[in-house]
Amino acid sequence: MSHRRAVLLMIVVTLLWSTAGVVSRHLEAARGFEVTFWRSAFNALGLVVALSLIRGRGLWAQLLRAGRDVWISGLCWAVMFTAFMLALTLTSVANVLVTMSLGPLLTALFARLFLQHRLPARTWAAILLGSAGIAWMFGHEMQAGLSGLAGMAVALGVPLAAATNWTLLQHSHAKAQAAAAEEGAGDDMLPAVLLGALISAALTLPLAWPLQASLHDISLLAGLGVFQLALPCLLAVSLTRVLAAPEIALLGLLEVVFGVLWAWLGAGEAPSTATLVGGAMVILALLGNELLGMGGRRAAAPTR
Repeated sequence: MSHRRAVLLMIVVTLLWSTAGVVSRHLEAARGFEVTFWRSAFNALGLVVALSLIRGRGLWAQLLRAGRDVWISGLCWAVMFTAFMLALTLTSVANVLVTMSLGPLLTALFARLFLQHRLPARTWAAILLGSAGIAWMFGHEMQAGLSGLAGMAVALGVPLAAATNWTLLQHSHAKAQAAAAEEGAGDDMLPAVLLGALISAALTLPLAWPLQASLHDISLLAGLGVFQLALPCLLAVSLTRVLAAPEIALLGLLEVVFGVLWAWLGAGEAPSTATLVGGAMVILALLGNELLGMGGRRAAAPTR
């Protein structure tokens, strides 16, 4: 796959990821944990079909042999799937997406704390600026009411779980030989995503009972499970073999832009001034960190 095609596909991935907020605003009766249950259930179903076609019966054997790291990663995915949709029922789409965009900065911080990775000054500055942006938004929501604040607190579980998941994967790969780690990275991730979807659906079903979703709601949540989660997750895993991590991080920020735009145009949910200010601080922190990092790598690259 060419680099240009990989970039275009990653943009498609972010477009698919960004549809959850606006679609959730058109649900009729499904609320809270039921929204999470249906989306996770259809996500699991989509992944089972796709991965069974790719790997055949070997998928189930691999799940049965899954080690501790795969299960912990699966739990992280379950937290992300559950917290994201639950947060959307408590606060605005913009608040959820901007809070989630802290993921790359939290990952860098966790890598420093748990893997002893050295962080450059630009990353520390980005962490401080991004944290200030989120603090600004939290302060505004405290004045506006507890509902929005609770939603942002729940949404914070997504980047925390994502950072934990990525740090765990880095630690797991570091224990293997470099060639084996490169070859097995995608194989380790996909079963964990499926486990996460199954765990999320199983845990939220009792909390969602009795189910009240209409056929209209179920069809929308089925679309989210398959096209907003299962398909883009499979695509994103394959693209990690072509695109560098900084490029994926930068392109991933498009989910925030697209998601806020769709909610604004498709559901009339205009972001507040505090969200725009706080979100701009987070995006600026992420862009500055990644662009400076890419510039430094190009300067350090040997010339021929």
